[in-house]
Amino acid sequence: MDIQAINRVQLPFPPALASAVTHFYGELLGLTLMPQPPGPVLRFAARGQRVDLVATEQAATAAPGLTPLSFEVQGLPQLRKRLLDAAFPLEENQPLPGYLRFFVHDPAGNRLEFVEPDVN
Repeated sequence: MDIQAINRVQLPFPPALASAVTHFYGELLGLTLMPQPPGPVLRFAARGQRVDLVATEQAATAAPGLTPLSFEVQGLPQLRKRLLDAAFPLEENQPLPGYLRFFVHDPAGNRLEFVEPDVN
């Protein structure tokens, strides 16, 4: 057996926040909204990876400080500005040697990490 890649990541969101979640992942993060499967799922593409947001009334609870999803990006300062302009508070107090890094919570409360190799 040889694992080739991660097929998808699934994160929960309350159904009432579907529009805010779609705006966050599609417009602010720039992920591509894919054809939607039947059921309460918002499906996005991040290059060859898939991020599924599943509508549920149950809130996900992660242990404090854990991050269910981390994105490596190009243009982190531009993304940072876009999220701040949209009034999303960022957590920038956990440096990672060799990377630019911050955390943000999506509209559903999922904690996300964004990193970019620091070439300086």
